[in-house]
Amino acid sequence: MDGHFTGYASVFGVPDLGRDVVVAGAFAGSLARRGAGGVRMLFQHDPAEPIGRWIALREDARGLFAEGQLNLAVQRAREVDALMRGGGLDGLSIGFRTLRARPGAGGERRLLGVDLWEISLVTFPLQPGARASPDLGPDSGPSPDALRGLARRIAPVARPLARSAAGRVAARP
Repeated sequence: MDGHFTGYASVFGVPDLGRDVVVAGAFAGSLARRGAGGVRMLFQHDPAEPIGRWIALREDARGLFAEGQLNLAVQRAREVDALMRGGGLDGLSIGFRTLRARPGAGGERRLLGVDLWEISLVTFPLQPGARASPDLGPDSGPSPDALRGLARRIAPVARPLARSAAGRVAARP
């Protein structure tokens, strides 16, 4: 258990349960001003519950990608780490101030610019696509040798090739 995880704190172009739609570029100014170190990592949006730090935050084609590190010296962070590894907690949620928005065609609010100040690990994210998963490390799954052994067992059996009298190669029946 090292507390490292990645995920998407926001996804672009998809309405959240509050009918906000974040557009690509909405975080650019805030990330340029604050950087990952200026955005707090909280538990359930509670300012009394900082639980780690953001190593990297960046916009990509899908949304706001987040790489975080839980501070395992903090009891709540150890609990969050255990919940994430057990599949009981995987939501991410952003805390922000709206800088620029406009109404969308379907009645939603399109967020064009936001001042991002915190990202929380939460039980129920407002944006259902905002999820995180722990970096399970090398001991979390089958070893490379076990995977190679499985591949050998399930791969089709290779049949030796035979040459016909005309010299053409043909598979043996």
